[in-house]
Amino acid sequence: MADYHINVFYSEEDGAYIADIPDLKSCSAFGDTPEEALREVLVAKQAWLAAAKKHRKPIPPPRYRPAIYAVAG
Repeated sequence: MADYHINVFYSEEDGAYIADIPDLKSCSAFGDTPEEALREVLVAKQAWLAAAKKHRKPIPPPRYRPAIYAVAG
């Protein structure tokens, strides 16, 4: 079974690491380290899915696939 893709990146503006799940609208979290952001977004994912089930909202299947690219430097 496929799981949801998670992006983890550093935000200069926020001064923290951000983790988000593109397939789950507004499902994101932050942390002082990438690991903390990942742990927190996994908690947010469970809460998002529980709320969707409780309110009988559709749960999208995992679809997002990140583009693989290189930055010329």
